[in-house]
Amino acid sequence: MGNAFFYHLTRSPLEATLPMLLAKSLQAGWHVVVRGRDAGRLDWLDQKLWAGPEEGFMPHGLAGGKHDALQPILLTSGADVPNGAQCLMAVDGAEVVADECTGLERVCILFDGNDPAAVDHARGQWKALTGAGIAAQYWSEEDGRWQKKAESGPPPASD
Repeated sequence: MGNAFFYHLTRSPLEATLPMLLAKSLQAGWHVVVRGRDAGRLDWLDQKLWAGPEEGFMPHGLAGGKHDALQPILLTSGADVPNGAQCLMAVDGAEVVADECTGLERVCILFDGNDPAAVDHARGQWKALTGAGIAAQYWSEEDGRWQKKAESGPPPASD
């Protein structure tokens, strides 16, 4: 059964944090699915990954191509995992269900800590996944570097 890691983005934007996590996943030998909710936003992430430094190249593709099953990193808005991924990274409030977690090594949920609605959504995901027995960790960068925080999950959104 995989763990769910929640990443509370407060200092670094998604386009900086995602490549770091993707690199760690590839180093672990995992294939990854990056799940978003909006095709336009996934296209934007695709362009950001292609524009990264040459020494940090991220082999990836957008779902819908003829080589989806071979992609080490696949960006998709769908619920399927055609590349046999061991890791799912959910961005922009993409849904994750507990049944998925049991078949993966890790699920990473990245959320914008400066958006109260995103924090509330992440808290709901935390409650749903941990309530279903999925082990979860909450990571924050509010102190300037990524640190594992208390096991209680994302803080409530501040109004």
